Amino acid sequence: MARAQLDKQPREVAEMFDGVARRYDLTNTVLSFGRDRAWRRATRAALALGPGDRVLDLAAGTGVSTAELARSGAYAVGADISLGMLRAGRRARPDTVLLAGDALALPFADRTFDAVTISFGLRNIVDVPGALRELARVTRPGGRLVVCEFSHPTFGPFRAAYLKYLMRALPAVARRVASNPEAYAYLAESIRAWPDQAQLAVRLGGSGWTGVSWRNLTGGIVALHRATRAD
Repeated sequence: MARAQLDKQPREVAEMFDGVARRYDLTNTVLSFGRDRAWRRATRAALALGPGDRVLDLAAGTGVSTAELARSGAYAVGADISLGMLRAGRRARPDTVLLAGDALALPFADRTFDAVTISFGLRNIVDVPGALRELARVTRPGGRLVVCEFSHPTFGPFRAAYLKYLMRALPAVARRVASNPEAYAYLAESIRAWPDQAQLAVRLGGSGWTGVSWRNLTGGIVALHRATRAD
């Protein structure tokens, strides 16, 4: 299967993730040296969820992140454009709520959720500002957003080593463990091309969100951006 190009057409992105669904969770754990679990826990903590809260997990994939959010006692709903990922998730996590949904036309009413989040999916959406506005639409005023996404390590030598791993070692490891290793060449390219922490904060501030801040994880390999839905 041909990998999606960096123009991120929704059909191609969905097909690419369909192709990696079978071993997606295992591949992520291997490629991140197990740090993916800590990043999910940090996302849940940043959302400050409590029992009775309603939270949307966009780009939920197989629902591993949605299940983590549900550990807070909140009612967690996962949505994703890839039917293959959703099928894999429903088999692995039958008690997790997973729905098909386009990030640019979410199947939810205005002000449905107390909090929304997207992990490692925003950079794969063709219209990032449109997706951020759509997330704001389905969030109540004063509700919370957390974006967990790959970013730019802040220490120069570490960043150089990370980029070398990203562009050379990551595709090589993926060839051993992934169900569609070609897709990981695209994923590596999309990470390298993604805006840094400050640039993403500006995008958030222009898309219906206020009080934007971020915290680096693993030296800036990942950043958690937090914001509040404007009134």
